[in-house]
Amino acid sequence: MIEQLRETCRRLLEEGSVNVVIGYGQASADGPAYPIFVTRPEDVTKLVWNDQCYANLTTYLTRKDVKTLGKPAIIVKGCDERALVVLEQESQIDRAALHVIGMACDGVGTQRAAKCLVCDVHMPRFADDVIGQASASESIDGRYAALDAFLEKTPAERMKYWTEEFARCVKCYACREVCPLCYCNRCIVDKNRPTVIDTSATIKGNFAWQIVRAFHQSGRCVGCGECVRACPAGIDLALLNQTLARAAEENFHYRAGMDRETPPIIGSYSQEDKETFIL
Repeated sequence: MIEQLRETCRRLLEEGSVNVVIGYGQASADGPAYPIFVTRPEDVTKLVWNDQCYANLTTYLTRKDVKTLGKPAIIVKGCDERALVVLEQESQIDRAALHVIGMACDGVGTQRAAKCLVCDVHMPRFADDVIGQASASESIDGRYAALDAFLEKTPAERMKYWTEEFARCVKCYACREVCPLCYCNRCIVDKNRPTVIDTSATIKGNFAWQIVRAFHQSGRCVGCGECVRACPAGIDLALLNQTLARAAEENFHYRAGMDRETPPIIGSYSQEDKETFIL
């Protein structure tokens, strides 16, 4: 797969079809993979594809400094591709202005599977080029297993858990920076006229920040897990996002980024929508 990936990227750069390839690089064979931006055909040998390539690269598509590089080709897994669908639906990217290279991902028995929150989309469906073939079948079983286990706790136990977890938050905003759907030019936490959320790392400020961010992700989070991986305190933010993701699925039969033709639930209306959740 890696040779096919490099040849595809070399061809695109030589043809001038794209100006930059957003992909994965690696300093050593056993080291972590990291994002790289390849602009010359001779540098495609720096691209890698292995079990360390679990970061969601779509977050770079909305950044001004990346946009200045020209038309991009971007490497995505099936679960990352969901973020592209949401970004397109929210008019944050022009799908015709980028080239998507989809990589098959088994999502079973690999380090990548352990890093992903939702490994049930193994084959990219909307990519311009698809490399590889996933041997694992797509399954939705167990997607909310961790959430179900957490909800078995009493309300008091859940509150105690989050109080202890958020007490460790240092307000570094790494979760915001890596999230492909946190693209606001000015985040609510940065507003100071008036101050909406305490900027210091207090229990009150941390609760406000994390709960507000979770609600901003409702009906939008694709479960890529970047927020969990980036958190230096190891806070499992996925539990918050999964709570709202399941509510969207149960009440509106909607999973973010799964269908380019299905309108997002935020900003759309259907007479078939349930109203029981309002009570």
